[in-house]
Amino acid sequence: MVVGSSGSSQFLLTNAILGREEFPMDTTSISGSRKNTGEMAGRRLAVINGPNIYDKDISRPRRKMELRRSKCLCIPGPHAFLIAFDMEKISPNDIKTHRLMKERFGSHCLKHCMVLLASEGNLEEAALVDRVEKTDWHLRELIERYGGRFHVFSKNWRDRSRDRELLQKIEWMVASLGGSCFSSRTFQKAEDFVKREEKKLRKQRAAEIDQAWSEMEKQYIAEELYHQKDAYTASVGAEIRAKAEMDNGWLRTSLVRGLGTGLVMGAVVGALFGSIEGPGGMVLYGIVGGAVGGSAGGTAQVAIKHMENKVTPPARLNFNSIFINRFFTATRP
Repeated sequence: MVVGSSGSSQFLLTNAILGREEFPMDTTSISGSRKNTGEMAGRRLAVINGPNIYDKDISRPRRKMELRRSKCLCIPGPHAFLIAFDMEKISPNDIKTHRLMKERFGSHCLKHCMVLLASEGNLEEAALVDRVEKTDWHLRELIERYGGRFHVFSKNWRDRSRDRELLQKIEWMVASLGGSCFSSRTFQKAEDFVKREEKKLRKQRAAEIDQAWSEMEKQYIAEELYHQKDAYTASVGAEIRAKAEMDNGWLRTSLVRGLGTGLVMGAVVGALFGSIEGPGGMVLYGIVGGAVGGSAGGTAQVAIKHMENKVTPPARLNFNSIFINRFFTATRP
C-alpha cells in the first residue's frame, strides 16, 4: 500500500513501481481508492492508492469510507506500507504522519513501513546519508519514525535503475517479520465482508455460469474443454472479486452513516440559522439544512459506486547498517 501525506509523491511512486504513467505527472490527489497491478524487477505485485491522508478536500465520512475501501483492496493485508514524501518539501505534517498511520491501520503497522523519498535527480544513497547526518534534522527525524528504513526514488518513472534495490529492501523487511503480511482486526473484518459479497455475487451469477459451461460443452471436448472452463472460471472469479472489493456491506454501512451524519449536522445548522425567523423558520431551515447536509455527507460517496516506538538508528543512518545487520544479528544462532 502506497501512502502519501500531501501532494504528488505517492502517485509518482506508484508510477515508478509499475513502470508506467498510471497517474498523470500533475496528480496531487484522488477522490477514491485504486488498485493497480504490474511488475517490478520481475516480480508481479499489486499497488493500492488511497486519498492523501491530509487531503482537506475530502469530507470525514468520505475519508473513512475510502480508508475502508483501501483495506478491502489489499486483503488479507499489505506486505508493506510505502510512505512517500518529497525530500525537498518535508512539512510538519509529514513528521507527524506516523501517528495517523497507527491510528488508521494499527499500532504495529510501523514495523511494515518504509519511507520513500521522491528526488528530481539520481541522488546516491551515500549522499543522502551524509545530508541527513549533517544538515537535515527534520528528514532524519522523519526516517527515525520508521525504524531507519528508507529508499530514494526518481520522480521520472522511466528510470528503473533502482527497482531491484527497492524490491530487495521490501523483501528483507517482510522476511524479518516472518514473511507474513500485515493484518489487524479491521483488515480481517474487510476480508469477511469481501468474502460475503463474493458469495452473494456468485449466487446471483450461477445461472449465467451454468449457461456458459453448457455452451462450451457444445464447442469443445476433452482437454480443451477443461482449459476453456478454467479460463472462464478464473475470469469470472477475478471480476467478482474486484467488484466485491469495491462495493460490499462494510462500505455501504459507511455510506449510510455518512448520510445520517450529514443529515443531522445539516439540520442543526439550518435550525440555528432559521431561529432568526422564529420557530417556523427553525423548522423550515432545519429541513433544508438536513437535505443539504445529507447530500454533503453521502452523495459524493454515491458517485463512486459506479466503479463498482520510534526506533533510534545508529550514528550512520543507512538501511544496510541499521536494518539488515539488525535482522541478521537477531537470527544468528
